[in-house]
Amino acid sequence: MVPLATRSPILVRWLLVLAEIGLVFVVFALYGAWPVPDVNEVHYLGKAVHFWNPEWAKGDFFLDSTDAHWVFYYGFGWLSLWLSPVALAWTGRVATWWLLAWSWRRLSWAALPRRWWSVATAAIALLLIDRFQMAGEWMVGGVEAKGFAYVLVLLGLECLLRDRWNRTWLCFGGASMIHVIVGGWAVVAAGLAWFLLGPDRRPTLRSMTPGLLGGFAISLPGLIPALLLGWGVDASVASRANEIYVFARLPHHLNPARFPAHVLLRFAAMLFVWALVRWKTSEKQPVWRLHCFVAGSIALCMAGIVICHALAGQPDRAAALLRFYWFRLSDIAVPIGLALGTPVLIEQLRPLRPSLARAAGVLFAVLALGFVGWNAGELVAGREIRVMPAERIGFADWRDACRWIASSGEIPDDAVFLTPRLSRTFKWYANRAEVVNWKDIPQDAASIVEWWDRNGWVHATGSEDADRRWFDSLAEQGEYRLVLLGRHYNASYVLTVTEPRLNLPVVYENNSFIVYQLE
Repeated sequence: MVPLATRSPILVRWLLVLAEIGLVFVVFALYGAWPVPDVNEVHYLGKAVHFWNPEWAKGDFFLDSTDAHWVFYYGFGWLSLWLSPVALAWTGRVATWWLLAWSWRRLSWAALPRRWWSVATAAIALLLIDRFQMAGEWMVGGVEAKGFAYVLVLLGLECLLRDRWNRTWLCFGGASMIHVIVGGWAVVAAGLAWFLLGPDRRPTLRSMTPGLLGGFAISLPGLIPALLLGWGVDASVASRANEIYVFARLPHHLNPARFPAHVLLRFAAMLFVWALVRWKTSEKQPVWRLHCFVAGSIALCMAGIVICHALAGQPDRAAALLRFYWFRLSDIAVPIGLALGTPVLIEQLRPLRPSLARAAGVLFAVLALGFVGWNAGELVAGREIRVMPAERIGFADWRDACRWIASSGEIPDDAVFLTPRLSRTFKWYANRAEVVNWKDIPQDAASIVEWWDRNGWVHATGSEDADRRWFDSLAEQGEYRLVLLGRHYNASYVLTVTEPRLNLPVVYENNSFIVYQLE
């Protein structure tokens, strides 16, 4: 009998490729398989569902705000016409993880063409992103636009390592089309990498013109909606929206002055190790171009820090610049550079220092296997859904209350609710609109200001004490105030905690939550 490898070497090679991609997929799935909905899935998938079915949660302020990710809604959201939100989330997750696994395997092979190394490098990259990021960025997780954008970023980096610059610009243009911040900063970092390579090792601008023009053209479906978010808005409104976005809602992503010290230290430690790897790596290695890209992302990060401190006394100008996520790319690029650069350096050292290279390779593999094992054990033990504080009081009761609203038949489909400030899954389970919550911040300037004002009117105490800025619950505010808020925002119901009790008609109650009707 003729061996399979002899009869069909191409088939065997493709089976090995698929097996390697499959293992990388398993690494990503073990890491990202949190219960649905994950942190941002209600936000992004809710928008996608409402985009195709405006009757879903009709009247919701956030869902009715300007759409920023047209390509994501058109390219993926249409599946919501046939799939439930839960099925939509799992479909998007599996699709994203497979595409990321495929693109990661290509990138890893461009850096180090050794079979199975891509599995270990994928695990190490996730480990570094998870434990050493500075501004909360991630690549593998729930369904949103940037997951698909990172697929094209990885493919663009593969082309960069193979010295195919025109394809690099096209891939990064495609990433910008899906998520303008992710792809746009990749373009800037690649431009800095091109400069750092020097005139002897970089292509001419003229030779890259087709890729640059083509990438820009591809990016327009993502760039135009982003530009329209602030189009025609009064300068004072735009300025206020920027300050709300940067300093009030998202300082953990955008304002380095608010990053915890231990987060900065761990990122600096990773940066130091990457710098050592880059220093010892030969400039003749393809991965050197990746290191230049990483250096470009670090330059963007440093620019953001300079902006923060140089404009510390000018919050309006600082917010106008910091809102562009200067630290997002370095959170991903440095881990990728270290995860791919380390095995390349190990192979480079093998002829010179075989024992050291062997020990480093074993340590690399053990760290990768340990991280995969940790995620597998966590998944087997049973991960709990990541919930907001208002839902944490009794999540089963919260979900039961929302599901009763959705299925009882007593609540009109177009009803609007006053809901707890620190909740996020009301629309997901109840299929009804809400006046405002802290998680769902719109993207256009006018709506950001309206979102902040709504939070102030509905949930703020008016106290100057930071610890008493917000009411602990809607029930604390009393019947009269809630009725007035309901009239102002066209809300007919309140979902809140059972204590303190309110003198309003009760339509549902369990151990933790109660639904009142506003007369």
